[in-house]
Amino acid sequence: MKRVIISVSDKTGLLPFAAGLIECGYEIISTGGTKKALDSAGIATIGISDITGFPEIMDGRVKTLHPKVHGGLLAIRDNAKHQEEMKQNAIDPIDMVVVNLYPFKETIAKPDVTWEDAIENIDIGGPTMLRSAAKNHQFVTVVCDHRDYSKVLEEIRDNGCTSLETRRKLAAKVFRHTAAYDACISGYLTGKVGEEEPESITLSFDRKQSLRYGENPHQEATFYSGNKQGYSIAWAEQLHGKELSYNNIQDADATLQILREFDCPAMVAVKHKNPCGVGLGSNALEAWQRAYEADPVSIFGGIVASNREIDLATAEAMKPVFLEIILAPSFTPEALEHLSTKKNIRLMTFDLSNENADDHMFISVTGGMLTQTIDRYSTDNYELKVVTEKQPTEDEMRNLLMAMKICKHVRSNAITVATDNKIVGIGAGQMNRVGAAHIALEEAKAKGFTSGLSLASDAFFPFDDVVKMAAQYGVTAIIQPGGSVRDEDSIKACNNLGIAMVFTGVRHFKH
Repeated sequence: MKRVIISVSDKTGLLPFAAGLIECGYEIISTGGTKKALDSAGIATIGISDITGFPEIMDGRVKTLHPKVHGGLLAIRDNAKHQEEMKQNAIDPIDMVVVNLYPFKETIAKPDVTWEDAIENIDIGGPTMLRSAAKNHQFVTVVCDHRDYSKVLEEIRDNGCTSLETRRKLAAKVFRHTAAYDACISGYLTGKVGEEEPESITLSFDRKQSLRYGENPHQEATFYSGNKQGYSIAWAEQLHGKELSYNNIQDADATLQILREFDCPAMVAVKHKNPCGVGLGSNALEAWQRAYEADPVSIFGGIVASNREIDLATAEAMKPVFLEIILAPSFTPEALEHLSTKKNIRLMTFDLSNENADDHMFISVTGGMLTQTIDRYSTDNYELKVVTEKQPTEDEMRNLLMAMKICKHVRSNAITVATDNKIVGIGAGQMNRVGAAHIALEEAKAKGFTSGLSLASDAFFPFDDVVKMAAQYGVTAIIQPGGSVRDEDSIKACNNLGIAMVFTGVRHFKH
């Protein structure tokens, strides 16, 4: 008779799978809660202590860590020496392991989790059995995912055992599973002890979606999700529309990270990871109107996110515009019904919570990776300093701060231009700041915005050329980090031209 050890925290599909193994002639060895669940269902089991001859001790911390378990798993079946040692030590072979692990990830996601709770949910015996069985997959079947139960049972019913190909695939999955489990534990503990630059980093993500292609049709792509958190496209819920593409996901992420800057009603539109329309208002409809007015051309085919519920009036205003995605915390039933008449538009909801937000970002480079803390520096944290004779008006200051919030998310060199609570010009990713300013100012001019403009720069002005150009386009206030050895040149130019200039002391490069 073949033997299987079953010990699972997630009992999804457990009973029919165990019953199927019994029908196929397997004897079930089990532990703790799994044994109770099987026994209650009338499925016969043998306790682990009956195998080891040793009681489960230390509140269950020690129960499967025993030679009669791991000898039964690791023995090479066609090795005469191994077989003799098994006989001498009264060790019987174990042919299958079905184990999933203590819910460590779910435990640490609880807001009130304690260090002690986290530690107690670190599984030791489970990963050890999985690894032993996976190492000896030539002879042992190992299952760590309930989604594999049906395939394993089908092969056993058809052929009397699983195929070597299946066992190899299951073994590979086990080592991915235990690696991800250990990565979660190491990440949590490393963060808790305050280690800023650990000697190694292991990241773990779960496959969320296979994508049709990547940035271009000839590239393959897959979408993986990490820790659950707010303002996350990886954890957004799709209510309507066709599948997301690789570029949709990139743009949607950029949209949500810009939206995160605002507490007041805001609407953000993005194309190719750069904002193309941002509006603030007293409600979602007003914010949408300003975002659309900011750039009615570029918003076509864009991705839009709101930090307020989309009601019917807002939906009616948005519907005539071709949009790839609309993201919002919620949609009223009437708004959802109205927008859903457009077959392909993706309608998605996301969590507004800033809790559990990642502190670090990771960027891949060829053969390596960069990590840094995320630029969460808010305009609320600036120590603003007016350096010109002219003081910005209340409206100018509001538009300056809005422009800087957006400028922070635009590829460097970056210039943004704002007026009347909307962004009307953006110069992104230019090789020099004059070029970025020219693009942003020309864009504003082309839309008819030629006076009372506020301009933001992600880094300081090394010369006064941007100031002089800005004056010609109707800019009356400028915000920038300051810190150039030639700051006085720009300040003097502002004074001569009647422009207010504010220093933040904070640079926001984005590469």
